[in-house]
Amino acid sequence: MAAATITTHNTLGQPIPPDTPHAISVSLPTWSANVGYEEGHDWVLSRMQTGYPRFFVHKSIDRFGIAIVERFGHQDERAILFPTHAVAARCLDFFHRQAPSLAPHQVRILDLVQNPRNIPVDGVKRVSPRVSAVLFPKENFSIAKTFWQHSGDGVSSRRAEFCHKALDEGNLVEKGKAKDLLRTCKGPKRYQQRGASIDGINAVHIPNGHKEATTTTNGASEVQEHAQFVEERFGRNLEISFADNAKLAIRRRIAGSLTADGDLNEALEQPKDNERMRDVPGFSEDDVYIYPTGMSSIFNTHRTMMIARGPMKSISYGFPYIDTLKILEKFGPGCQFYGHGSAEELDDLEGRLASGERYLALFCEFPGNPLLITPDLRRIRNLADKYDFAVVVDETIGTLLNVHVLPYADVVVSSLSKIFSGESNVMGGSAVLNPKSRYYRLLKQTLAVEYEDNHWAEDSVFLERNSRDFVSRIDRINANAEAVCEVLMAHPRVKHVYYPKHSPTRHFYDHCRTPKGGYGGLLSATFYSVAEAAAFYDNLDTEKGPSLGTNFTLSSPYVLLAHYTELPWAASYGVPAELVRFSVGLENTGELVATFRRALAAIPAS
Repeated sequence: MAAATITTHNTLGQPIPPDTPHAISVSLPTWSANVGYEEGHDWVLSRMQTGYPRFFVHKSIDRFGIAIVERFGHQDERAILFPTHAVAARCLDFFHRQAPSLAPHQVRILDLVQNPRNIPVDGVKRVSPRVSAVLFPKENFSIAKTFWQHSGDGVSSRRAEFCHKALDEGNLVEKGKAKDLLRTCKGPKRYQQRGASIDGINAVHIPNGHKEATTTTNGASEVQEHAQFVEERFGRNLEISFADNAKLAIRRRIAGSLTADGDLNEALEQPKDNERMRDVPGFSEDDVYIYPTGMSSIFNTHRTMMIARGPMKSISYGFPYIDTLKILEKFGPGCQFYGHGSAEELDDLEGRLASGERYLALFCEFPGNPLLITPDLRRIRNLADKYDFAVVVDETIGTLLNVHVLPYADVVVSSLSKIFSGESNVMGGSAVLNPKSRYYRLLKQTLAVEYEDNHWAEDSVFLERNSRDFVSRIDRINANAEAVCEVLMAHPRVKHVYYPKHSPTRHFYDHCRTPKGGYGGLLSATFYSVAEAAAFYDNLDTEKGPSLGTNFTLSSPYVLLAHYTELPWAASYGVPAELVRFSVGLENTGELVATFRRALAAIPAS
């Protein structure tokens, strides 16, 4: 793969990448801009064209919500949008638990489905518009936003655009009204589409037996190459079979059956029992489940576990991504938190287990974010087998090409929005079941009832295309990250560098490292003061904003964005405010090293 030239567009509030309508990062080019964002300063917020999708409701989604309220709600209400009634019902339940004083009629679900009179009659199965809105008093928006953020199950911006257009054209109607329209549809049977329903869903074979969710494509013109690809190839009438094929290819890549770059046809031609990197007896692509976001895969894995095994406390081991901990704390009986990820904390856990405490599951990241500490999966697995709890490993940072963690996990989750995609223009997540898990059959049975494939069709097409060169991108990113790490470690004003290769937990990482695997593209550095960190960050000529795993280097004062309201708490676990995190990309190594050296030179002499 050819190296990319470093080109940055550090304009406050613009999408990253620029001119990308569905970008999943936003430019926060200075330290003060990050503080201003967290403190709600108008000079920052007024310039925000977009933001990270779970924290910032995309403007297309916001506009669609406003249109729904104007047509179906009241002026003192807001709407938050989900792909299905089942997801909206979970939001409704969360609402009533957080605000029990609200009357039932004050928070309600509005299901909108395709107008049956407008279903095409040519027999071709196309994706269809559908959305479920939760309407609530405006003053309770923070509750809705909390569920949206933690669950990761909100609609995508592409789905919102398509469904909004359908609403404007009379092709999206209330579900109750759709039933009446369906009864009044006239005409000979030969002109009526077989399999039509008020949900706009047609019977389609899903290779691994997953439920099918409504999917579609938007018709808006896009300026990026990938958007043009979708528009030119599929137009405004994306057939369900295209999305199904894209999802099958994605699942096969996640299953590890593709060990080299390849296009869609190559993925589809692979035999189901093809040799794969996830070498676990009995494992297949049928054990891969796709979700709308990485956080959705974590939220729904926890939810599925509670349904399958009964509600119990979980364990969060190691300093986690913020929403993982919040899910375990807010959506169940609670969480035992071990924020250092240390051997002493495992000693404490073992003591609790030996005394009779029981847990649902242990959740951990491999390695952790942002300290890149690697958990001792062998010991965790032994404890889980002895004391009957599940192990859920988030491999987003390590990636399946660098590490093989499935033998030690019951479920492996990942954010496909990150390096699997690389383009920073689409969201997705996955959960992979270990067929050797003691809970495998129980989880499969539960998922057969509970799982909904809510990954939007056009998002799936984008994700499939983005991930075709996943294999070759990893090698370059691994090499670039090591080069950046060496530069940072050699500088006297850098207090500490966090990277799996130079971590005291490296031996835990190496135990699971694949034969050709590296140490990943994420690293962090701390400085001797916030002022020095800010000077370095402000002079660092990379893209700067939230997210990670992009094809371009993306830097962020991570602790400010993730823990601004709890900085002392984060610091107590060794995660200080003066930490800067780097997701290293595909740039020319020499240029990248020179970029970091220039920023280091800008740190004032002490």
